[in-house]
Amino acid sequence: MAAFEYTALDQQGKENRGVLEGDAARQVRQQLRDKGLVPLTVTEVQQRQNRGQSKKFSFQRGINATDLALITRQFSTLVRSGLAVEEALFTVSKQTEKPRLSNMLMAVRSRVLEGHSLATALEDFPHIFSDLYRATVAAGEQSGFLYMVLERLADHTESRQVMQQKTQLAMVYPIIVTVVAILVIIALLTFVVPQVVKVFEHQDQQLPPLTVGLIAVSDFLRDHALLLIGGLTVVIVGTKSLLRKPGPKKQYHRLLLRLPLISKLVRGLNSARFARTFSILTASGVPALEGLRISAQVVSNQPMRTAVEQAARTVREGGSLHKALDESGYFPPMTVHLIASGEASGNLEEMLERAAVSQEREVETLIAKIVGLFEPAMILFMGVAVLIIVLAILLPIFEINQLIK
Repeated sequence: MAAFEYTALDQQGKENRGVLEGDAARQVRQQLRDKGLVPLTVTEVQQRQNRGQSKKFSFQRGINATDLALITRQFSTLVRSGLAVEEALFTVSKQTEKPRLSNMLMAVRSRVLEGHSLATALEDFPHIFSDLYRATVAAGEQSGFLYMVLERLADHTESRQVMQQKTQLAMVYPIIVTVVAILVIIALLTFVVPQVVKVFEHQDQQLPPLTVGLIAVSDFLRDHALLLIGGLTVVIVGTKSLLRKPGPKKQYHRLLLRLPLISKLVRGLNSARFARTFSILTASGVPALEGLRISAQVVSNQPMRTAVEQAARTVREGGSLHKALDESGYFPPMTVHLIASGEASGNLEEMLERAAVSQEREVETLIAKIVGLFEPAMILFMGVAVLIIVLAILLPIFEINQLIK
């Protein structure tokens, strides 16, 4: 039995949309006719596409962390109360106000009713449920503590969302200040300076080099504005396209690990993701090697991801995880020390959690520091730029006054 999304007309001609379960589209159409509806479209809700077959309905776009955390929390509560998995999925699908999520949950429920495990059903929607999510659910099903695993996943998703929001909010002010500063300087050069320069056009005197340079910059901006915008667009698009290739992308990520402040931020963010993910997987009973494989995928920096993958090979050969991470030189000493303590005491899960919390706090402090340094730097830059423009305008005026005297 599968889930089908339908569009149908009622007796008043009003369009209705929803999801029904059935063995085939023909059966779903008959169900709609039995309800007095005229079916317009009946499409199977599915994500997986076999090679050579066309995809009927897809969820290529993921969902935001808030929605994922909410449905995970609701599902966990229902499972904990003793409700069967398929009934819990049905209840959550009716609870959500977003049709797209409701359809997805009904499709997952259909797979469960066919006899598949919940983790297997979630594999049909990899853009929504990550490897971490599916592996943790699989471990929860095997251990019999699915509700506990789901609560951990909800906590993880919510904490990730909070971290992203803090980072985004911290970057809003610097971005606004930067954009305003650039726009003000461009406006001065393209509109104000040409008006002032007209005063000196009929003066038989040699202008100061600073004024000549400012006039040249102003003329260039006015005459080649479209060319500059086009060139900037090409550079941005070309850079993005280049960074999609493995080689340039890896070199760029290596460069980030060498830059002052930026390197510390990149190391902290990726170390926190790795420690948090590996902690959840370890606590859920996922094997260490599988946990390392999944944890490597959440590390966005390529050299650091390679270091985790190398550490997994070292562990497979009987080596120590903390030594392998320490040899890479990418992970903060605090994280490596806590992992070493966890391996020695047999309490790796707790130490990984502490490492994640420590790195997340350090990242928050570092972001606040960067923003604090950026604000006076931008004010200084803006002041210097305006000072140069004002001096370039005033110097010829001073020379004229000297000639008059």
